[in-house]
Amino acid sequence: MDKWNLVIDIAKCHDCNNCFLSCKDEYIGNDFLPYSIAQPRHGQRWMNILRKERGQCPMVDVAFLPVPCMHCDNAPCIEKAKGGAVYKKSNGIVIIDPEKARGQKDIVAACPYGVIWWNEEKNVAQKCMLCAHLLDEGWKEPRCVQSCPTGALSTVRAEDAKMSQIVKNENLEVLHPEFSTKPRVYYRNLHRFFKCFIGGNVAIEMEGLTDCVEGARVTLFKNAEKIGEAVTDNYGDFKFDKLTENSGRYSLEINYQDKKKTVEVELTTSRNVGTILM
Repeated sequence: MDKWNLVIDIAKCHDCNNCFLSCKDEYIGNDFLPYSIAQPRHGQRWMNILRKERGQCPMVDVAFLPVPCMHCDNAPCIEKAKGGAVYKKSNGIVIIDPEKARGQKDIVAACPYGVIWWNEEKNVAQKCMLCAHLLDEGWKEPRCVQSCPTGALSTVRAEDAKMSQIVKNENLEVLHPEFSTKPRVYYRNLHRFFKCFIGGNVAIEMEGLTDCVEGARVTLFKNAEKIGEAVTDNYGDFKFDKLTENSGRYSLEINYQDKKKTVEVELTTSRNVGTILM
């Protein structure tokens, strides 16, 4: 049977918050029984966007990580809830029953991703339900996906075997695989949030002038093992990404024409090593 999956591309998210606002527009003041009651005006972020800055000026990048309910196949909230208050539909969507879940605040703490919210006034846990009421009516995608202007959000409706193949072919990842919850939300470019980089630029001094070096070959080594190679662009810039934080000492070897230089880097978080003069 086909099931719903959400795919989020970190590299395409600009933190415009259209997804967040469309969610508010759909659920504030509106009950959609038996799936949900109205979301309160303030306090809940069913699509919560986290932010991370990497590097140092002038080589800085910013990543935005949208985090909705993961609609896990091994959902801790389902296990924690009493009386079937949280359940998974046959199409893969996890629902908190707004009647059965009243008073069960433990459901909030059960989620390792922190995406279940407590409605104090209604005495019930709430979260993203992937606009299940709209999908039941034949909509092709939930409101958040519909409103995303950059294509950072997309849905895939597929059987589990096909989805597994898509994940493999497109190198998709899940958030916090160590939780072992089997989420149905997948990410592209997740390294932009959880990994770090070593970058910088190469320049040369000639006849009293300092100029950028285009075409210098930069090689990254760790413990004498080659990790990667890059060629500087017309600004002299180079960048090695997807490195692990606090992973120790690296060496940069820069070659340009008959010149060669080595720079040692201790990696804690993302590092801009600055200008390397040949």
